[in-house]
Amino acid sequence: MTKTALIVTHGSPSDAETQEQALADLAQKVAGFLPGWDIRSATLAAPGRFEEVLDAMDGPLVYPYFMAQGYFTGRVLPKRLVDYGLSPMRPFGVDPALLDVVEARLVACLRDKAWQADETALLVAAHGSAVSKRSADAANDFAAALQKRLKFRDIRTGFVEEEPFLEPMAKGLGQAICLPFFALVAGHMIEDVPNALAAAGFDGPVLPSFIDWSETAQVIAQALRIKQEEAA
Repeated sequence: MTKTALIVTHGSPSDAETQEQALADLAQKVAGFLPGWDIRSATLAAPGRFEEVLDAMDGPLVYPYFMAQGYFTGRVLPKRLVDYGLSPMRPFGVDPALLDVVEARLVACLRDKAWQADETALLVAAHGSAVSKRSADAANDFAAALQKRLKFRDIRTGFVEEEPFLEPMAKGLGQAICLPFFALVAGHMIEDVPNALAAAGFDGPVLPSFIDWSETAQVIAQALRIKQEEAA
């Protein structure tokens, strides 16, 4: 069976090429874990790019590099795949393997700061959506799962595009870590999240977007390998 995969994300209409390159770099890292595979990428925000790449491939696995099973992964992406006879895989943000990775990163952050989880708050900064509540649900569920494992003193989720908004949720946390629940380094991570944290007086460590995590490519590669083995 041909081992091919297309990694797709929304991207940024105002900065399409930057996000295309960032995703292409991620695809190259994923390919490093999957010798012999053809791994390509495309953003939905770059006009025609998604179909252009799909037309050049032979029935690839389609991996949604999104944080939730929401509007784009549940409606937009499946609709654009119908003519190809393909269905998208489970999104990155709901992969159980991601929870293990984040737990390990938070434990390392606590250790580096010589902090204890039960004396520290965790702030999950997320996108939210006016279109689908699944975006908020995914972030809240992820936060709840982390809390079961790590037992932070306090855990809050704040959103950029819906209530509860990030700025008020970031206030008064004291000793705290911020986990951005974002796939890319785009407008929200460049402006909205830093601005909200600054306005709230949040001065704890802020982890990077997942595209900058060394573990992200491995999580994607593992998901693709498992899916291919199931289909073989």
